[in-house]
Amino acid sequence: MTFREYQLKAKETADYPEKGTNFIYAALGLAGEAGEVADKIKKIWRDKNKQVSASDREEVGKEMGDVLWYLSQLAEELGIDFDDVAQMNLDKVHSRLKRNALHGSGDNR
Repeated sequence: MTFREYQLKAKETADYPEKGTNFIYAALGLAGEAGEVADKIKKIWRDKNKQVSASDREEVGKEMGDVLWYLSQLAEELGIDFDDVAQMNLDKVHSRLKRNALHGSGDNR
């Protein structure tokens, strides 16, 4: 499955206010789900001495799927092909690798 195929299939399940013109809903959903991923990781670190069980992997994976869904819908709301998002990101990080600029700060380094 390509990212674009995922984006289109995910769109079939999208049911929220003003779908098609509501990038704010998608962005806030993305932030919330990313927070849920971070919270699960925090609890593994805090309560399980950083030992990740099969159950933990499954639960974190489910939340990562929710992040992916909202990210794909944000792209859809903004009219961005999700395949293009993936390719642009790989191009960016490979360019940084070639220029020895992976570390540091700033979007355009």
